[in-house]
Amino acid sequence: MSFRIDPRLPLTGEVRRILADEIGKALGQLETARDKPEQGLHKCRKRLKGVRALLRLVRSGDEPFCQTENECYKQVSALLAGPREATALIETIDRLGSAFPDETAAGELEPVRERLVLRQHELHAGPGLDAAINAAVAACREGLERIDRLSLPDQPEQAADILAEGARAALRRAKKALDKASSRGEADDFHDLRKACKTHSMHLSLLGRLWPAPIKARRKAVDKLGERLGELHDVFVMRALLVAAGEPLGPPEDTRLLRKLLKRAEKSLSKTCLADAAELFGDSPKRSARKLARKARDDLAPPHEEAGPVAA
Repeated sequence: MSFRIDPRLPLTGEVRRILADEIGKALGQLETARDKPEQGLHKCRKRLKGVRALLRLVRSGDEPFCQTENECYKQVSALLAGPREATALIETIDRLGSAFPDETAAGELEPVRERLVLRQHELHAGPGLDAAINAAVAACREGLERIDRLSLPDQPEQAADILAEGARAALRRAKKALDKASSRGEADDFHDLRKACKTHSMHLSLLGRLWPAPIKARRKAVDKLGERLGELHDVFVMRALLVAAGEPLGPPEDTRLLRKLLKRAEKSLSKTCLADAAELFGDSPKRSARKLARKARDDLAPPHEEAGPVAA
């Protein structure tokens, strides 16, 4: 099934279809995570981000439903965040080794990597992960049963306004985060920018048939920015662990080079992310939303009679 709203069909039915498909796939990936946490957790959390992005996109059409369901899947993602982060930090060490081969050729990062692998194993092998997966499975199954409660206006002009408002909110959020990251440069500012970027990327997928051209180049640039912001987020997380109580990454003699490389990576990634984000989100969110609304009104067709009535 396609992660894209078909403008020829009623909006309520399309959103229900996509929600059911994404939550169903998330359930399958949760089962995979029992045996292969590294793969299943990442894919499941990505599906849930897609669910939440869709709920944000149509929130103005049924705010009580969308707000409640968004909070539900936010909590589900939080259950799985720790085990997934353990894998991401190992990947960060490997990226640093690739980015700075001369400095790490003698294996200076290996003691830290070994500690992170042990930490990952403890999180993945312990009873906590199984309990988190069980809770996530139960929440997703309950969410599937609630999908039919969603009711959106299906008239073309109303549907167009709902989609345009949701897209504008994501762009506004990205612009605000960009302004804060540019002026303050705090980890939370870049994290907010990353979340807004991910949401916008998924909105581009959902609105692929409605977003004003050119969309292919924009989506490629947004996805690239999202990857870099993800790498920067992992750098911030690892720098926080370096100063955490108990020295979870090891004593100073084992982390001296890591501290130095993380600072260099943070400086480089921050500069690149800010420049790329300014290109993508520097425009007025209202202007972009108006363009989308105009095109959506032209493209959205009245519901087909053969599609049948949509239950409230």
